[in-house]
Amino acid sequence: MQTFVLEGEFIPMIQLLKAMNWVEHGAMAQHVVTEGLVKYNGVVDYRKRLKVRRGDIVELEDMKVQVL
Repeated sequence: MQTFVLEGEFIPMIQLLKAMNWVEHGAMAQHVVTEGLVKYNGVVDYRKRLKVRRGDIVELEDMKVQVL
């Protein structure tokens, strides 16, 4: 599992996917979220503007990140 150190209160889901280099651009990030390919704390989540906060775990395919 990878880790991501949060510098503010939250990061939008799409920005996190881009920051982790799991997607090439914002449109691709939106696509994987709306297609139900992203799990947020173990549950599929379709919200593109979801605010990811410290302690959350995000998964895409075989990749997983914990936000610190």
